[in-house]
This record gives sequence, C-alpha cells and structure tokens, in this order.
Amino acid sequence: MKIGILSQDANLYSTRRLREACQQRGHEAVIINALRCYMNINSVQPSIHFEGTDLIGFDAIIPRIGSDITFYGCAVLRQFEMMDVFSVNQSIAISRSRDKLRSLQLLSRQGVGMPITGFASKPDDVLDLIKMVGGAPLVIKLLEGTQGIGVVLAETQKAAESVIEAFMGLKAHIMVQEYIEEAGGADIRCFVIGDKVIASMKRQAAEGEFRSNLHRGGSASLVRITPEERKTAIAAAKAMGLSVAGVDLLRSKRGPLIMEVNSSPGLEGIEAATGKDIAGMIIDYIEKNAGKSRRHLQNQ
Repeated sequence: MKIGILSQDANLYSTRRLREACQQRGHEAVIINALRCYMNINSVQPSIHFEGTDLIGFDAIIPRIGSDITFYGCAVLRQFEMMDVFSVNQSIAISRSRDKLRSLQLLSRQGVGMPITGFASKPDDVLDLIKMVGGAPLVIKLLEGTQGIGVVLAETQKAAESVIEAFMGLKAHIMVQEYIEEAGGADIRCFVIGDKVIASMKRQAAEGEFRSNLHRGGSASLVRITPEERKTAIAAAKAMGLSVAGVDLLRSKRGPLIMEVNSSPGLEGIEAATGKDIAGMIIDYIEKNAGKSRRHLQNQ
C-alpha cells in the first residue's frame, strides 16, 4: 500500500516510527507537510498538490496534525477523504477533539465521567463559576493550550478570582475545573486503536508540579488499568469518533474521569514505557480497514 503521513517534521519520533513500521511491512510511506499542500476543489476530480506533484494513488493517510495548524490540516485531510482515501482518523473527529469545550460537551452527552467543568465569558460570573465547580483549589485552563501550557492550579479562592479575571481581561477563553486531589499529580494515558485499549501508562508529575505532561518533566511507567478505566477510555474515543486516540484520565474517588482525548498522541513515551510496537499496531489497523468505504462521513 501507499500510505501518506501528514506531518510537519519528518524527524519527529512518532513520524519516524510510523514510516519505519510502514516500510517493515512492505508499504510505501510518504511524509507530507500539510502546510505545503494546495488543493483543487471541484466536483469532477478533486486533487491535492505537494511540491508541484499531484498526490495520487494513496491507499491511506495517517494524520499527525499539530494543534497550531488544525484548521488547514483538517482541510487537507478532508480533501483526501473526498478522494476516497482511508484516514486513520477522520477530519471531523480531529476537529471535535481539538475543541476542548465541545469535546467535554460531547463526553457529557454520552455520560462519560469527567471533572466538573465551568465555562463563562464575563467577569461578574466569576464567584458563581468558582462555586459551581466546588470552590478552590481548582484548575484553570486556556481552551487553546496544549501540553500543559496555559493550565494553572489556583489553591485559594482569591488566587482563583485573580487568575480568572486576568485571563478574562485578556479576552482569553478559559475553562474552570475541579481539582482531583486524590489523583496525586498523576494521570493515565490509554492508547486506543479501534475498539481496544492496546497500551497504557501512568504519567507522574515532577516534584512541585501538578501537570503530568512528559514535556513538563513528568515521568512515565507501565500501569495496569481496571475494566472500568478501559471501558471509559474506549467510550471517550468513540464519543469523538476517533479510531486512534490517546485518552488521558484521572483516578478519582468516583471512578475514572476523562481529562482529554488526543487525536495525535505521541508514540515515544508510551512505546518506551510499555515496550510495545504501537506504530506497528497502527499500520496493522490500516491493513485491516483501508479497503472499507469511507463514503459515510458524518456531517458537522
């Protein structure tokens, strides 16, 4: 098969591993920078061009679209979908997962456990907003933040008021969430492919830090998840419509709570922690599913 990998950097660990996994199974792997693509949108023969070449003959696409290029990256992916190319994750599912507020609303509608979350736009809503999520300590998140950037733990009522008002003064979109103290600065990353959790790891925040992201100095280790955690992770990925996802959850007194569903989960940390060939499993999924029609794309 001819498999395209939508990625801005061929040297990233995840991109390299996916290319290696393709080649090890006898497939042709082509790395495509979405920002350097341009499209011919028509009703007869839609096409995509990259570096002066018409991108044709692809059997599947693996989207590794950075959060900073979600809009254009999804537009390119939609064009591949119009050309009947199988995508590991559909463009609409990626768009859903990247909108933090929308993704939480979708999880809520499906009855998936998550931290109590508040959202508001006016400073005079602050006191009731804080009360709504159970008071301080609480977590304040920028909707546009990634990898732990734009996430603040407010330990007191006054600190929460000050941070929220400061963000609102900058006209930033924020969410306010209850702080799950019993999680102890750790979360669980479940890697979902299809309808299975194929690997999981525990991410522990560095000393003095509450964010467990590996990019922020957190450590990763192998963990055994419970049947309830497995069920919750699969339900969260399904709610987004993602076939490949990194689902982050917290262990709380009332069961697993979803923090985020990532449509382009990194492979380095979880492959190192589990010793599993995650990239190979993604290619195996493509081999089993790429022949199926993708004409049934959902409407936004």
